[in-house]
Amino acid sequence: MAHLLQLEEPAPATATGPDLHAFLSLGFRPLYLAGAAWSIVAVALWIFAPQWLRPPLAGVAWHAHEMLWGFIATIAVGFLMTAGANWTGLNPLHGRALALACLLWLGARIGFLIGGTPAFVAAAVAEVAFFVLAAGAMARVVIRARNRRNYGVPLLLLGLAASDAAFLRAASGGEYAALMPRFEAGMLMMALIALLVARRVIPFFAMRAVPGLQIPMHVRSGHVQLGAGVVAVAARVLGISWLLALALAVAGALALVQVVAWRPGAVLRRPLLWILYAGYAGLGLGLLVAAAQAAGVDLRSAAHVHVIALAGFSVLIIGMITRTALGHLGRALALDRSTVAGYVLMLAAVALRLVALVPSAASLPALHASALAWIAAFALYLWRFAPWLVRPRADAARPQIPVRSA
Repeated sequence: MAHLLQLEEPAPATATGPDLHAFLSLGFRPLYLAGAAWSIVAVALWIFAPQWLRPPLAGVAWHAHEMLWGFIATIAVGFLMTAGANWTGLNPLHGRALALACLLWLGARIGFLIGGTPAFVAAAVAEVAFFVLAAGAMARVVIRARNRRNYGVPLLLLGLAASDAAFLRAASGGEYAALMPRFEAGMLMMALIALLVARRVIPFFAMRAVPGLQIPMHVRSGHVQLGAGVVAVAARVLGISWLLALALAVAGALALVQVVAWRPGAVLRRPLLWILYAGYAGLGLGLLVAAAQAAGVDLRSAAHVHVIALAGFSVLIIGMITRTALGHLGRALALDRSTVAGYVLMLAAVALRLVALVPSAASLPALHASALAWIAAFALYLWRFAPWLVRPRADAARPQIPVRSA
């Protein structure tokens, strides 16, 4: 893990144009770009033009599906395909295989928007194939490299595929009562991935960036946390509410304890770090809210979903797609004002969306303001990073991590 990302200062950037070979060299390039762009489209459609969404996947079912599997899980796949190359020295997905994955992903987005049974079936097959392809690619490299520490990652990706398939099957059959349990199973599977990745990389990033900072990696508590997450997924699938509440409470409480032990005061002047701390804390808080919901506390039905997905996943995502892109693009680990503004806009989008959950005269204006802040945050990311993602590394002449074809 000590070499998860390259952190040395890059050489001065050279003026190069877009390059397809570079674009398809690592998973984060097309998938970060696609995920960020789709997050703008998905939120704009849901808030401002929901009448354009057509069954079988329409309304809140489309919104929930596209935000979890179309956006959040897509970014996760992009990160894992890139991190897998660092963990094993073998590139899980690149070139034509990566192009195929992107076409599957794009076909799913288009098919679900077109609507109608034939397009829906084609989109569902394409999307599940996307996750299965990613799982297979990751399994191949971790097994070939005997990277036992990450043998569970392909299983988590298969879990995303299985929960996605279950959700889509319920949507196609009009089984609306089954949608929420299956969505929550997928969301908890995604939470497992986020806990696994963030707990590893956040302290690593912090100790490399802050001179003299020594913070724990929380290996033992992390194992307990992941075990609790697995139990939570099983309890949600089986419908055992008390066990679900207990497992979520353990996982969420451990996340908050870990953040405190990482000395957040030491990173307050470093936006690349505090945004990740904030996202991890938001995920822990969201799991505790979900635990309260499972225990029978009378909360609005979607409160736990929005805290986990917005305060947790989305804040982590905008931090991760910035920090890891800079590292893998060979650029200095420094932010300009537009990127910091994107962080602030994301936090504003989260706060406003949570305000909109409370019924009041301010709910609708807060919802619209949240959507606009979200759109602006990711638009700023694309404005800054899209030109870099389609070009070779800024330090392309310097030695890079050894990555071989699998």
